[in-house]
Amino acid sequence: MGGVPEPHTGWTFLTNHARVLAAIADDRNARIRDIAAHCRLTERAVQKIIADLEQAGYLSHSREGRTNTYRIEPGKVLRHPAEAGLTVASLLSVLARDEAHRGRPVDTGATVGDRG
Repeated sequence: MGGVPEPHTGWTFLTNHARVLAAIADDRNARIRDIAAHCRLTERAVQKIIADLEQAGYLSHSREGRTNTYRIEPGKVLRHPAEAGLTVASLLSVLARDEAHRGRPVDTGATVGDRG
């Protein structure tokens, strides 16, 4: 694994903080290098995001030898006022369902041209 990941331009639906949190939820012993590769970020960016998440109380870690083990606070409410009442656990639940269905077509219940 090497170098800086391929850059992305334009907007996305998920923030890098959400991507890192989801990657940690998938493997609480993940190395920063692996999280960075999965999220297509630099290792330095992942270190900063983890520090942000820890400072805000969404994440903590303990050191076991040379390995960090992360603990996510599932009951912590998301920060934006529009997401009032939405917890980390509910966000990760949605992302985990998406990951389980990745590669399969998404059924939105609407058809092209459907105006309801």
